[in-house]
Amino acid sequence: MGDLSEERKQFYTDIVNKTKLEYDEIGEQIEQELIAVKERIAKLNEDKAAALQVYSGACRRLGVENEFEAEEEEEEEE
Repeated sequence: MGDLSEERKQFYTDIVNKTKLEYDEIGEQIEQELIAVKERIAKLNEDKAAALQVYSGACRRLGVENEFEAEEEEEEEE
């Protein structure tokens, strides 16, 4: 970099600083989005488990086969 003028050095230094900041900000946005997605998935899993419990109870009351029984057993093991 010895052959760059001070003006060019400053130009590239500014680019490095600005793009590093942008890179870090994008990384933070990604982390925030991942948190939101994980929270949404957790809520959907809770809703699914609740619906499965209601469905299973209704199947037992009616004496009909629960087509999701294997899935229900897997979720209980978790």
